[in-house]
Amino acid sequence: MLRRKFLKQGSAALLILGSGKIIRLSDSYEEWLSKKPVLRFVVASDGHYGQKDTEYEKDFFNLTEKINQLHADKPFEFCVFNGDIIHDDKKLFPEAKKALDKLTVKYYVSQGNHDHCTADEWQQIWNMPVNIDFTAKKNTILIGTTANEAGTYLPPDVKWFAEKLEEHKKQRNIFIFIHINPVKQTKNAVDSPEFLALLSRYKNVRAVFNGHDHDMDDIKMKDSIPFIFDSHIGGNWGTGYRGFRIVELRKDNSLFTYILNPSEKLNEQTL
Repeated sequence: MLRRKFLKQGSAALLILGSGKIIRLSDSYEEWLSKKPVLRFVVASDGHYGQKDTEYEKDFFNLTEKINQLHADKPFEFCVFNGDIIHDDKKLFPEAKKALDKLTVKYYVSQGNHDHCTADEWQQIWNMPVNIDFTAKKNTILIGTTANEAGTYLPPDVKWFAEKLEEHKKQRNIFIFIHINPVKQTKNAVDSPEFLALLSRYKNVRAVFNGHDHDMDDIKMKDSIPFIFDSHIGGNWGTGYRGFRIVELRKDNSLFTYILNPSEKLNEQTL
């Protein structure tokens, strides 16, 4: 029932093939929704909890409520909140964490440029480091910071990623989550040729997920690697809707992905 409701309110989905080719599906994509995925997860970003003149409490409530509904209907393996959880003031972290703790699915977080805290403080708040790796259904997940306590835009930690990419090179897929786009695909991105060269050496890097750019909800290709954006949950600028992204890995290693509004399906794709 829930899936049909979202389907009727949405638009075309996207499929990302193993070759990197992106196919925009027609409106008749219910067959894709009915297929059982090998791995299913959800990613959101840019909540900006505490930002003045925004409805941040409502935004976080809507996010957690919708994800929990979806999780009950068709479970997720995990959720990633990909940066800018709060808006600058580290005193906001306990309230933001309390809001995210309402999620019924296991969740992980990445540090964005508005998440002003040290690496030690991050560990204390979230009980996880700023750079973290784990395995889900024989796929590796790498989550890394792209900022510091001052909010400086930073490239990912190339040394850490090099170690982890080598460690997990035999996994079928590696999914990377970093708040700021690292290959200058947007005006707010950073440019790290060293990081791109590193990723390009590992053909099992399946996709890189970015937040930060509230006005981006598409997929941008670079060296055959999809860089996937997810709009924004909060803040005072960006797309005209609040969105988060659902990703499903299929047996043929294609990715079926779409954005919810958080109750409408938008920009669905398969990779």
